[in-house]
Amino acid sequence: MAESFIATLKTEFYYWRVWSTKRAAGIEVGKWFEDRYNRRRQHASIDQISPVDFELQYSRQIADF
Repeated sequence: MAESFIATLKTEFYYWRVWSTKRAAGIEVGKWFEDRYNRRRQHASIDQISPVDFELQYSRQIADF
């Protein structure tokens, strides 16, 4: 699972940019992860929805019980 995530990070984000410092790179990777990977990117393992949407659906199901 980690290898798949790293491959996605590299192909969708990392290889397309150049940063002046490691700190700047770390900040931008964090932003990409939180905004793109967790909130907008569809994941095949959870029926083509984002992780945030999946968690919202799950919490609604639990609340309904």
